[in-house]
Amino acid sequence: MTPDNQIASSITGLVLAGGLGRRMGSVDKGLADFRGRPMAAWVLERLRPQVSAILINANQNAERYAAWGYPVLADAIGGFAGPLAGLHAGLARAATSYVLTAPCDSPFLPPDLAARLADALTRAGARLAYARAGGQAHPVFALVSRALLPELETYLAGGGRKIDTWFDAVAAVSCDFDDEAECFANINTPQELERLAQRGEQQR
Repeated sequence: MTPDNQIASSITGLVLAGGLGRRMGSVDKGLADFRGRPMAAWVLERLRPQVSAILINANQNAERYAAWGYPVLADAIGGFAGPLAGLHAGLARAATSYVLTAPCDSPFLPPDLAARLADALTRAGARLAYARAGGQAHPVFALVSRALLPELETYLAGGGRKIDTWFDAVAAVSCDFDDEAECFANINTPQELERLAQRGEQQR
C-alpha cells in the first residue's frame, strides 16, 4: 500500500530518540546495539522509504546521531519532557506539511506506516492519526499536520505533557494495525533487547 494523495510527498519522518532510557540502565536506546547495529539504524532503514525527509530528535549524543547524515534536533523544552517535546521540535523544524513520528526503540516498524496513517487522516478529515494494534494505542507512531504546532505549543507552555490528553484535545483518529501488531514491539529493558534480537530474520 502506498499513499495516493498529496500527503505522500509531504511527510518528514521524525525519529524520537530524546529520552533518558532509564529502564535500559540510562543507556541511550537509539544507540544501543541490536543485531550488530545501533537500534536507531534499523528504524531509519524502515522509515526512509516512506518519507521525503528525515529528522532525528535527540537530547544527548548529537554527534553520533548526526553521523547518519540527518539533522539532529534537541527539545526546545528542557528536562526531557517526553515525546510531545520531541514532536514539538520536529514540527517546528520540518519543511513539509506533515510529520511522521517513530520511536528509536521499535526496529520492526511497519513498512506501510505512512501510507495507512495518511489514508486514515484523509478519510477522517483529521489533523493527526496514530497507530492502534491488539487493542493498544501506540501514540508515538503518529502522522501529524504541522498546522497543529500552535496548539501543541500552547499545551506545552501550560505544563501539559500527557500525549493521550493532547491527542484527545485535537480530535486525533486511530488507525488499525492489528494485522501488523508485532511490528510495534519496542525495547525498554536489556531483557527485551535480548529477546527481540533473537527474532527470526523474517522480521527484518
